[in-house]
Amino acid sequence: MAYKISKDTCTACGTCIDECPVGAISAGDVYVIDPESCTECGTCADVCPTESISLE
Repeated sequence: MAYKISKDTCTACGTCIDECPVGAISAGDVYVIDPESCTECGTCADVCPTESISLE
């Protein structure tokens, strides 16, 4: 089970992408987490200012 970013609340602020230790997050209009690369460490969810990241 990987983390997922909510398309409804993500503001693409960039905070999470810099914190991911394995580079599983891709930038765009809304950021996306690659479920194959995600190690479920939770670092991205911990720093998300809009609480848009959660376990799927």
